[in-house]
Amino acid sequence: MLSEPRSGRLAAWGNALLAGLVSPDDAVLAIVGEDAVHRVEGLPGESGPVGLTLALGRLRTLGASGLRVALPAPGHPLGLSGPPEFNARALDAEEAVICFGAALGLVPEVYEAGPAGDVHVEVVWHCLAVREAPPADVPSLGEAERELAEALREATEVLSRLDLAGSGPVAEAAIDAYRARAERGREALAPGYPPRAVRVLELAQRVALLVSLAYENGPGGAVSASELAVRAQALRPVERTARRAQVAAYNAMVEERER
Repeated sequence: MLSEPRSGRLAAWGNALLAGLVSPDDAVLAIVGEDAVHRVEGLPGESGPVGLTLALGRLRTLGASGLRVALPAPGHPLGLSGPPEFNARALDAEEAVICFGAALGLVPEVYEAGPAGDVHVEVVWHCLAVREAPPADVPSLGEAERELAEALREATEVLSRLDLAGSGPVAEAAIDAYRARAERGREALAPGYPPRAVRVLELAQRVALLVSLAYENGPGGAVSASELAVRAQALRPVERTARRAQVAAYNAMVEERER
């Protein structure tokens, strides 16, 4: 995972906006990123899709004081609290945003539009009812940081043991892109987040990068089906730890306010 999920951008900059730390224009610009446009559909009180500025303002009037992230995967409803209908949609998208203070959640649906050679990305956030309950399996920042340190060691050991250390032009390009992004200064977290959250997110995305390279960089030394299965089994808990830590980082601003 070389870039933040869209739910992370929406939660981080939405939290900064709700806290009065950034302007609506700056928040929307950061959330949309390289996409063409984001709209919100199904918002209470609206008959059709609306822009992000109006949607964030409406969520505030509906009681939302913060936004949390969910990054679920099959068998791991990370950050979700129900009901099943919302969980299923979030699992299909592999991400969602849950409102704190309002029983609503947002799930992105991504479209590509435009003629060949000029394709752009549009995102529709579907607003649905959620259950007001603690999110599933989200660690504290401290827990996430400790788990990540161990996960980074495990990932490095697995890559070395299976002869999967990042190598070759594809892996090198991915690593170079990651380093260039870090040097430019990260904008995955918005103003108002504690430094520890930024540190945890940085480390979580580094671990996720190693896992991604291990899966995408060819079979390496794992030449049999059984060895490929060993690779997946070894990396699965590492990837799970990285996702848990990302959610903890994105949710840190709300958790801090809640305490």
